[in-house]
Amino acid sequence: MRYEHILSRVMERPLEISEDAVREYLREVFEYHTASTPYWRDATEALNPDVDEIFQGSPAQIVENLLNGGFAVEEDYLRANWLRFLPDEYEGRVRFYQSSGTTRERAIGHWDAEYLKALEVYLRAALDEIYGLSETYSGEHRMRAVAHGPYGWYQDEVSELVWSYGGMLYFIGMETDGLKKVLREQGLEATLRLLEPLVKYTERVMKTDTEVNTVRTAPPLMSLFEPYSERIKTAIVSGVGIDVGFLNYMREKFERATFIPLYGYYLFGDLVGMHDGGHFTYYPNYPFTLIFPVKREGGEWKVVSYGERGHSAFVIARPEVFVVKVENETSVRARPQKPFRWDGFSDPSREV
Repeated sequence: MRYEHILSRVMERPLEISEDAVREYLREVFEYHTASTPYWRDATEALNPDVDEIFQGSPAQIVENLLNGGFAVEEDYLRANWLRFLPDEYEGRVRFYQSSGTTRERAIGHWDAEYLKALEVYLRAALDEIYGLSETYSGEHRMRAVAHGPYGWYQDEVSELVWSYGGMLYFIGMETDGLKKVLREQGLEATLRLLEPLVKYTERVMKTDTEVNTVRTAPPLMSLFEPYSERIKTAIVSGVGIDVGFLNYMREKFERATFIPLYGYYLFGDLVGMHDGGHFTYYPNYPFTLIFPVKREGGEWKVVSYGERGHSAFVIARPEVFVVKVENETSVRARPQKPFRWDGFSDPSREV
């Protein structure tokens, strides 16, 4: 199974993938991994699934079928046995990435370099359609960005995105291990002390390079850019603290900036979000990632109704990795809204 064939389906119109194409793609990935990947080979032998029955109906029904068919992977098992999810003799350009470790010990997962291309296409299409970034950064007005974050997938992804706009990037790496616990228990000042090198180099860049106009960071770190708020055109933010209160802060302190919320996860990267009626809603990058809030009902997993909160179920389906899991966070099921043709999820909240 190769990316060339897959990318040809999604590169031109990444936000217009049909339900039939998603169903066909998911089945193709499933059959490839159950034949080629150690964990899924063993799981299929034990579960003996009816593949025709699993891959019928809507994407929501397919997620239910996978969960109720016993295909959900336990988080602790995935963290200890990540190599069992790599297909035998896989020929792509694989890089192993770590999760940020802000909440618990870092997990390890792998990406094919080609997935970065697919992710960039999804991000560009969504950001341009929703927020008009291709118009903001056009002609002589180039993107010049500062990004904070852990090294790994995050650095690669944000680099490719900035370069796709013809921009330049300062990437200021940060140690994120246990960061949310420090913020929660000791507050912002203690967190910034832990991030002293990041604070130092951010101030150095912002004082020296007066053309920086774009920021990619976490909510608590936006305070570092307040003295330069008049020249910030775009603030791309993900992580703990994105709520209506933070939106009001952004509107007050960064009046000229377009605020863009993202949702990040180490196995699939960033998803684009929108603010709508007091809620922040995020939309997966179909067909590679499906996310539905679910609940246990009558001994089975059921995708919740629109507007209802449930545990977030992920299906991550790519040539190099296939994972089905239920996260230790909850979210609200959201209806499709332009430019997306598929369901999203709102106001994710992680259990720590």
